[in-house]
Amino acid sequence: MPRKRHSAEQIVTKLRQIDVLVAQGRTIGQACKESEITEQSYYRWRNEYGGLEIEQAKRFKELERENARLKRLVADLSLEKQILKDVAEGNL
Repeated sequence: MPRKRHSAEQIVTKLRQIDVLVAQGRTIGQACKESEITEQSYYRWRNEYGGLEIEQAKRFKELERENARLKRLVADLSLEKQILKDVAEGNL
């Protein structure tokens, strides 16, 4: 089965849907099956998005993407700096 990527809004919505189903007396497993996700995904999402509103979840994902981009930039710049340092010292 191909993996499906869920947006932050979809995740928060599914978490709320599962909470409603559990309140109606279903088990976590049954609620997850009805929501078409695995229990593992439910628990992982609950830890990550537990008390977030939809707008907060969107902002959280944006910040995660920006953070990853900035980390790649820092790594690239650090590598360039090291190469220039080695060239300046004549180590190449």
